[in-house]
Amino acid sequence: MRILHLSDTHLDRTDAPNRRGVNATASLRLMLDELRHLQGLDAVVVTGDLADDGSAEAYAALRTLIGAYAEARNIPVLCTTGNHDEREAFAKVLGSGHLDADGTDRAELVFGSQERAAVSTVGGWRFVTLDSLVPGRIHGRLGAPQLEWLREVLRTPAGHGTVLAFHHPPLALDISPTQQAFGLRDPGDLAAAIRGSDVRVILTGHYHLQLFGVLESVPVWVTPGVVNRIDLAVAPGGERAVRGASASLVELGGPASPMFHTFHARDPRAHETVYEIDEAEARAFVARHG
Repeated sequence: MRILHLSDTHLDRTDAPNRRGVNATASLRLMLDELRHLQGLDAVVVTGDLADDGSAEAYAALRTLIGAYAEARNIPVLCTTGNHDEREAFAKVLGSGHLDADGTDRAELVFGSQERAAVSTVGGWRFVTLDSLVPGRIHGRLGAPQLEWLREVLRTPAGHGTVLAFHHPPLALDISPTQQAFGLRDPGDLAAAIRGSDVRVILTGHYHLQLFGVLESVPVWVTPGVVNRIDLAVAPGGERAVRGASASLVELGGPASPMFHTFHARDPRAHETVYEIDEAEARAFVARHG
């Protein structure tokens, strides 16, 4: 199983630079063009913050761009919500978030609530997307009803195992105050829900940088953002966002599984600072939103 893992596209209703001067649609277009020679893919997974403004136009642009990439390879696209997303617009354009190569909804099972959670099988692998969005907040939470639904799904093992995908990572670096404040708030409950199950990997985004860890002996991969990347090589407690689209290749099922590789688009303006905050600014931001 070979997965192209994208996250944090942050598209808006216009194909134009955002307030920080970055054209999110152009970043996605460039990343997909850079990956045009990538062979042997079985699925595209997009782990949230698809739209920056929650607009239907942003989801339509994402469906068109990533949909064309997937259709050319005859593979499905599986999307989750993030904290910037809006569930009603997401559902209007993307349905369950699980789309076949021809754009039709392919979900075999959906969570019976407002959260956008669904199940699909691809090549004997079960893909479960969860909804960690807390409306109006930056941090994430899955909650008891969704986790009970997940337990029920996992009671029956899949052919090759389960891939779990959602937006907010259940882990954080202690050098980043924003990660500490804005990750998944109920990782222990998630760990209990997947304990003893066939979950082989957890795919997330949100932090705009690559990060690897383990939850309940399950590998957790955080892919960097498409719209920009976060650079933590700054003074302690600070944070810098830089230009440059990134994506990941996730390979499952081999003797060294899981394997992860990060791609960085060849952007002539890559590494230019988009914004930078120092420790005091980061702590103030956390105090306002955490």
